[in-house]
Formats: sequence, C-alpha cells, structure tokens
Amino acid sequence: MSAKKVLVAEDSSVIQNLTKKILQFQNYEITAVKNGKEVMKELEKGTFDIILMDINMPQMDGMTCAQEIRKLSDSAKAAIPIVAITGNAKNYSDDDFKSAGINAYLQKPLDFDRLVEVVKEYTA
Repeated sequence: MSAKKVLVAEDSSVIQNLTKKILQFQNYEITAVKNGKEVMKELEKGTFDIILMDINMPQMDGMTCAQEIRKLSDSAKAAIPIVAITGNAKNYSDDDFKSAGINAYLQKPLDFDRLVEVVKEYTA
C-alpha cells in the first residue's frame, strides 16, 4: 500500500517542520507549503489524501483557500478532507468552518497525538 499523501499549509516553519516529522514518522508522504496560493498550485500538479491548513496565512488564508478547493472542477480534489489548524478558533464558529468546506479543526498549540488521530481518521 502506498503512503497516504498529506499537504501541510503552514506559514510557521517550526510548526510545519514538527508536523512533517511527526507525520513522516507515521509513514505519511508530506508536501509542505507556506500559503493558500501554494496549496492551489500543488493541487494543479497532483492530489492528496488530506490537507492540513493553517487559517492565518499570507496571500490566501485558510478559509478562502478551503472555499477555492471546494469549487475545483475536479470532483476528487474538491472533496479532499481539509483540517484547519488555528490559534484563534474562537473567532470562528463551527458553521464558519463548515461553510468554508473545512472538515475538522485543531487548536494551536498543536496536540500532536490528536493531529495523528485526525489524519488517520480522515485518510483511513
């Protein structure tokens, strides 16, 4: 079975690197980018099993990016599970996340056990 592919969109290199290491340790194949525009570029090139996305990113934030992904003409790509990573989830309601097309969210500081659980759940 080939490794599940995870796209990590996070402008903090520290969080990006930790997330990468933890998920690589779990045998996921990781692609990491810094903002929503780069997420869209990666999706033009290939597909992923899940997208982990910071909400606050430069150029295109996570909410906007999730909405753009949901509008893609490729239905498989438009349906990729998106997990938001956010330091200020309280600024958004569950409905905000849902209407943006986000499947789940994780609070910062990240609980990495929970991260692995959520990724496993959505890529099972």
